[in-house]
Amino acid sequence: MNEISCDFGSELRRRRSARGFSLISFSKKISCSKSHLSKVERGLAMASRDFAEVCDDFLEANGELVALVGNREPRGVRRSKMGPLVGLPASPSHFVGRSEELASIVNCLANEFGESVCVVSGMAGVGKTALALRGAWDTAASFPDGCFFFEFGEESSVGTRDVLDSLLRLLGVPDEQIPSRPDAMANLWRSQLSRRRLLLVLDDVRSAADIAPLLSAEPGCKLLVTSRRRLSALDDAVHLPVGVLNGVEADTLFRTVGGERAADAADHVVRAVVEHCGRLPLAVRVAAAQFRSGPTRTVAELEEMLSYEAHRLQLLDDGDRSVNAALSVSCNELTAEQRRLLTLLVLHPGPNADLSSVAALADVDLPRAVMLMDSLADVYLVAYESSDRITMHGLVRQFARQRLLLHMTVEEQHSAVRRVLEHSLRLAVVADKLLTPQRYRPPVVLDDFPPRPVPFSDRAAAIAWLESDWRCLAVLCRTAAAQGFYSHCWQLAFVLREFFFLAKLWGPWVETHLAAVESARAAGARAWLAISLGNLGVAHADRGDLTMAGHYFQQSLTLYQDLDDEHGVVNAISNLAWTQLYLAEYGKSLDGLRTALNHYRRLGNRRNAAIALRGIALLEAELELWPAAVEHAQEAREEFSALGLELDVVMSVNCAAWANFRSGDHQAAGADYEEAMVLAESCGSRYEAARALTGLGNIRQALGHREEATELWARADALYGGLEPVMLGEARVRLAS
Repeated sequence: MNEISCDFGSELRRRRSARGFSLISFSKKISCSKSHLSKVERGLAMASRDFAEVCDDFLEANGELVALVGNREPRGVRRSKMGPLVGLPASPSHFVGRSEELASIVNCLANEFGESVCVVSGMAGVGKTALALRGAWDTAASFPDGCFFFEFGEESSVGTRDVLDSLLRLLGVPDEQIPSRPDAMANLWRSQLSRRRLLLVLDDVRSAADIAPLLSAEPGCKLLVTSRRRLSALDDAVHLPVGVLNGVEADTLFRTVGGERAADAADHVVRAVVEHCGRLPLAVRVAAAQFRSGPTRTVAELEEMLSYEAHRLQLLDDGDRSVNAALSVSCNELTAEQRRLLTLLVLHPGPNADLSSVAALADVDLPRAVMLMDSLADVYLVAYESSDRITMHGLVRQFARQRLLLHMTVEEQHSAVRRVLEHSLRLAVVADKLLTPQRYRPPVVLDDFPPRPVPFSDRAAAIAWLESDWRCLAVLCRTAAAQGFYSHCWQLAFVLREFFFLAKLWGPWVETHLAAVESARAAGARAWLAISLGNLGVAHADRGDLTMAGHYFQQSLTLYQDLDDEHGVVNAISNLAWTQLYLAEYGKSLDGLRTALNHYRRLGNRRNAAIALRGIALLEAELELWPAAVEHAQEAREEFSALGLELDVVMSVNCAAWANFRSGDHQAAGADYEEAMVLAESCGSRYEAARALTGLGNIRQALGHREEATELWARADALYGGLEPVMLGEARVRLAS
């Protein structure tokens, strides 16, 4: 770098420091990248007159900084003998969305003092090249010395030398002056860039090392790079990760490419098509193009074809463009260990997976699992939903299932599924014990786990984990049943029951326990069949399907009697009594609940005894035995409090409130419902909070304050819409109002 540049840089640094500006703060003030400012100050980059004027004005240098750069030629005066050349491919047709990403590219390329490299990265088929070309064309006028496009692809290790040779020739360097050594070519290339404004679009670059020889300190020379890797080694680059399209953008792309028939298709059918394509632009374009030019079929028929996962990737191939081929390129560069892990992820049945589950699946320690997942995320074959949870695009999952899983033995697949099942069951058992520590638990085969860290240590953390993982656990439960891991299936269903009760997730509750029932039958495990039938009955009873609940309870009771299981018999009697309560069979219900209460007390099962007592209180409220109902509800509450069972406490407070409301003591009922609101929020029960709000609304309605009642009911609906009148007196009163 010449002496004038060094003088300017050192003087700029002196004046900046004297004014108290750090490198970062000053770069922001003059809208310049920190790296370029640093290079100018160190004499590693030449300052343009425009740059000097901006610095001079801000530092109030009275023209002294501008004088140090002299009267240099404006940028772009030195041209190649060929004149300006724009070698960009045509701007892509049917370009949709990407407004924010496009603005970022344009801002980077158009800002002379900004970063000189912009990296557009993303998974195969996400539309990186189309986005880069649109950004390049939008800013082409800013590069009078030329805009060039070079495709690296799988030959990038050789392509860098070819690119340098081509660029030097385009800039008018005679053949005999082009050296043979790559480093000498790079030196000559950089020497030719002084005061030039050039744009290089480098497509499908595999590594930062491939384009390092093309980098220069000349701010007028910009590189726009696309890659399936993040290229994080380019420290000073603007990094722009690109994801799939949103639903509206994907719909628009399909309709635009698909022609008139696609444009007229029903919205929900088009949305289903693009969702089958994972909203991946390449897949959407291929599907739309084949629809436009293929046999005369409707969009609905195309959607039906794409709905079959086994054939989806074959359909997303038009001979010239293929999702399969694009993903193959990404997978070809994986190491054996990376490829194995990507394959194993297919066996994880959930929509996402936490890193500890990944470690169990791969049979590696957690730090190694994190390193491997980071490497797969770097090439966009997986993505992080959070710092400890990953997901895989549906088409990548299908590709791995069809292309990679074939090379893994059945024994290894079986072992991996067992490992992740045991890992998930271990965590679910710990979470269930924190959720309801006093719950009766029969002996569990896998309850004696080796001590390992778990992601939660208290009830709130356990609930948070279950809220994030229950979908995955439910799928694992069904997977266990399908693959013959019967004991894992019924145990997972058992430990999920309390959370499903808390969250009122009746659908997955029923699904997991149906799988548990079938598993227990297949294994001939009559004790677990009785347990699973009983819990299946509770799910139906809790959502108001009392006939089906009674059917399952009766089956459970018969099994317990055959097994001579006293505790099981009492549980079944208690469950039937609760069903009879809701069916208004009060005499039978009272007999059953009293029998259960006496047995539980004799067996020392304090929690179940208190539950039976709460049932008696509800029954007494219906029989207009209000003082006894309130007394028994309060007695149950005290027992639950002593046991530390927060959800049962709030249910007992709501029970007392209901008894007081039925007796006409609105003041006592209101105080109980208010307390229940606070307790429900503390234990995370939206259902019990909605019940309390409904009760408060009923009180306001009874007192003639309709507007206040309506507001309280609306708040209850917002918390938990659809309280079942069969199960809750509060809902019946509201319905009658």
